[in-house]
Amino acid sequence: MCSLATSTCLGDAPADKAGAVVLSEFIYTEAPFPSCHASTLEETPDGLIAAWFGGTHERHPDVGIWVSRKTSQGWSTPVEVATGETDEQRYPTWNPVLFQPTEGPLLLFYKVGPSPQEWWGMLMKSEDHGRTWSAPQRLPDGIFGPIKNKPVELADGVLLCPSSTEDEGWRVHFETTSDFGNTWQRTAPLNDPETIRAIQPSILTYGPQTLQAIGRTRESGIFQIWSQNGGKDWGPMTTLGLPNPSSGTDAVTLAGGEQLLVYNHSPTYKIRSPLNVATSTDGIKWNAALVLEDDPEAPAGYSYPATIQTSDGLVHITYTWRRERIKHVVIDPQRLATRKIVDGQWPAGMEGAR
Repeated sequence: MCSLATSTCLGDAPADKAGAVVLSEFIYTEAPFPSCHASTLEETPDGLIAAWFGGTHERHPDVGIWVSRKTSQGWSTPVEVATGETDEQRYPTWNPVLFQPTEGPLLLFYKVGPSPQEWWGMLMKSEDHGRTWSAPQRLPDGIFGPIKNKPVELADGVLLCPSSTEDEGWRVHFETTSDFGNTWQRTAPLNDPETIRAIQPSILTYGPQTLQAIGRTRESGIFQIWSQNGGKDWGPMTTLGLPNPSSGTDAVTLAGGEQLLVYNHSPTYKIRSPLNVATSTDGIKWNAALVLEDDPEAPAGYSYPATIQTSDGLVHITYTWRRERIKHVVIDPQRLATRKIVDGQWPAGMEGAR
């Protein structure tokens, strides 16, 4: 079971027979807010930083953006760095996204508004690795920044931001900025929500020009869409054959070129358990690698993962734990024992099989 004194929580997750899980912990055990969701994390020159939204409950006006940094003493006490306060009233905040460009300030994107259909994009910057932040900057109309998952930095320094909207159906688009969020361009919507309702993409890379975006749908499983020219144009949207219970996913391209996906391998709408890790070399055929959580009776489940690979080669994942806490898991990808996923079925005998 969990030890709240040390914040290590290995015993409450399915067995990791390959020993790939290096660390499993809560970022905090006590906080001035009862509910949390939609975490993000990043590696800075000063170490790890995580953010999420927290408050009374999702959509409540008191929901703000909270940040914690990992130091030699552990995760720092969460600090609220942004609210939805305007001249007229206070709105809830949503879906922070941290990103550290190769050069330039640490960026914190987030949304403000009464709902995902009406929210707008916001941006703050930090010159000291997340200790202090600039005043919030509202993004231009029609620009939302990365909607849930991190941008990728292209070879020319442009940030390609995976985004989506929900006001006219679930539609995916992409946004670019070459000056850390001061000026923007965006694509048109890239899918017909009458065919596939899709939001919240993650971007995977296959060399300098070939990109794949994958993410959440309402009822169609995990979607995919490809670009062969560095994100300037995108092909038709299709699905991967992996289930999705209408819950956020995240993915990352590892240093060796392999792709790693974190998602709920559940075909049942809104059942956000188990929480799974899968890998692929081509983005088409996926291998079951690990089950992080598996309790279908857990209140609110385990959801909205964020994942990065740090400079030491380890993979870090944060996710919402029952809407009560943010959990942080560290994986050694070299120690993952994988088995092929066939016809969308998690392999029998691996924890989390359905």
